[in-house]
Amino acid sequence: MKKTILSIALALVFGFSATATTPIDGEKKEVKASESTVTWKGYKVTGSHEGTIDLKSGYLEMDGKKLTGGEFTVDMTSLSNSDLEGDSKGKLEGHLKSDDFFGVATHPTAKLVFTSVKPLNKNSYTVTGDLTIKETTKPITFVVSVYENKATATMKVDRAEYDVRYGSGSFFDNLGDKTIYDEFDLVVDLQL
Repeated sequence: MKKTILSIALALVFGFSATATTPIDGEKKEVKASESTVTWKGYKVTGSHEGTIDLKSGYLEMDGKKLTGGEFTVDMTSLSNSDLEGDSKGKLEGHLKSDDFFGVATHPTAKLVFTSVKPLNKNSYTVTGDLTIKETTKPITFVVSVYENKATATMKVDRAEYDVRYGSGSFFDNLGDKTIYDEFDLVVDLQL
């Protein structure tokens, strides 16, 4: 009887130990925020502007080598322009951070949470996620490609859906060559 109880106790101890060290499905691969880049490009009738924005934090959920989820937070206060210099650069950055656009004093972060991940091919996935900008959350669909310790995505965001109105033909008439298009591009390069 003592031998049976001892065997059960040892089985439980070793069983729990094995469970604790076994990798769990749905592993979160933290993104190296300082090594990752998010580049934006916005368009207007007379041209375009581009720049960067810092990733604050994020992770991809993996089941082995298969992407299953993810969540990211962007630091809106880091919004910067890369195609202008001097006063013009400062004015554009200030305007983009103002309430006319992203209101970063009130809304210092934006967030993306994956809600659906479907395999497209060996390394790519069609992802739908909830994107939150200025406390407005809307679904967005895009393609994510994952290669070893790197992931990339390109997406089009319609700012009008997030109440970013300045210069938008969706909200104002007769803007002429002052019109700023609603869609802007984001190119994301993640280091895991």
